[in-house]
Amino acid sequence: MGGNYEKSMYNQLMEIMTRLDSVEQDLHTEKIEHKNDVDRLNARIVSLEHENQLLKDDNARLRSIINNDSSNTSLPPSTDQKGGKPANTYNSRQHTERKAGGQKGHKGTTLTKAEVEEKIRSGKCRHEIREIGDPSSRKYVTKYVVDLDAASLVTEIRIYADKNGKFNIPDEYQSDVVYGANVKALATVLYSEGVMSNDRIAAFLNAAGNDELGLSAGSVYGFCKKLAGNAENSIQNLEEELLNHEVVLTDATTVTVNGEQNYIRNFSIEKAVVYRAMKSKSIDALKKIDFLEKFSGILVHDHETALYHFGTDHGECNVHLIRYLRKNTEETGHKWSVEMKALLCEMNRERKKRMDLGENSFPEEILCDYEKKYMDIIASGRKENKQPGHRYAKKDEKALLNRLEKYMNNHLLFLHDFSVPFDDNMSERDLRKVKNRQKMAGGFRKDSGHEMYCAILTIIETLKRRNMGLIENVKKLFMGTPAIF
Repeated sequence: MGGNYEKSMYNQLMEIMTRLDSVEQDLHTEKIEHKNDVDRLNARIVSLEHENQLLKDDNARLRSIINNDSSNTSLPPSTDQKGGKPANTYNSRQHTERKAGGQKGHKGTTLTKAEVEEKIRSGKCRHEIREIGDPSSRKYVTKYVVDLDAASLVTEIRIYADKNGKFNIPDEYQSDVVYGANVKALATVLYSEGVMSNDRIAAFLNAAGNDELGLSAGSVYGFCKKLAGNAENSIQNLEEELLNHEVVLTDATTVTVNGEQNYIRNFSIEKAVVYRAMKSKSIDALKKIDFLEKFSGILVHDHETALYHFGTDHGECNVHLIRYLRKNTEETGHKWSVEMKALLCEMNRERKKRMDLGENSFPEEILCDYEKKYMDIIASGRKENKQPGHRYAKKDEKALLNRLEKYMNNHLLFLHDFSVPFDDNMSERDLRKVKNRQKMAGGFRKDSGHEMYCAILTIIETLKRRNMGLIENVKKLFMGTPAIF
């Protein structure tokens, strides 16, 4: 009995051990399967994390593009609409508690009685008298009405034969009917100032002349072409004047010519501005501008590296730089760009104070101190740039830091020489007329129209800058007399 019992116990033990081996094998197999599942899950997690990072970076890139507007880039205000706000509503000025409009002490521009009487005495205005009441009383008070009298005028030109019976007809009267200098001057000024199409200019002048002028769009184009041709000598005189200036501001903007992108570049000083038609902003295109090839002074512009091949020195527009600094602050949250903006503004304020005192540069020790602060901020920026952040924002930030360091002397040239402005805003303002025309007329159909517009705009804007009468001086050009010497 005992032997059988032991044998039975042994068999049970063996059976249990066999089961344990089977369970252990199943557990081992299950463990391997679980490990494979864990490995697959870990690989999937890594893949999803990588995909998530890519999506975050792309989202940051797209957000940075969407957030671009006229406040933090060189984009025009018209592009602000895509960010959800109406165009031209951004204003970087700090709000004050003052009411809108002219402030206390502001000199008004209302035409006074004394000014009108002086115009009458000088013969600049035709004087007429209209009486109200009984003139026999001898007592009266005077009021003036300033108006404009527009009427069609036909002048008959009688050319008599000489002793030999020959008629010596001047060139301007070869046709039986020609338009006078007043109509031509008004048409060309409207073409430049009014940003109107030729047919609308013709319609407006015809209406002003009680529909008796018979002016056509082709006639208006002919007037503009004639003025552009007559203006060549005046434009050459202006370019010579630019060459004599130490500092010239320049900028360029896009226009459309026959459906293709072209450019208009301007060169601006206090008393003159010259516009040039260009196919591109490349070095080869710039070399075709005779003024640039001869210029030996300082060019101030918005970081156009192609322009560094011309002139002897270069100033960078710091207003554009401040926009890039603001954009960097918005995208990265880093402090260095805020500090750099504050430093640039502080430099400009101190510069203005010294200019008011009649100084033309900073003392050497102050310059060294400013330059050290400038480089210290760049060093801080490079440290912040190494911190974790979105790849696209860090890439743009690094490029901005490199630019600040490489072109430090150009950004700070306004400190060393007070004749160099802090920005090129004058040049930008001179280009606003071009953008208005692009919006209204949609560009030009031919290269000749592109060049003609630049010539006319050069004359009109320079006359305005010098406070010279537009109509009278444009009339002189039509009569062959240079308006600008």
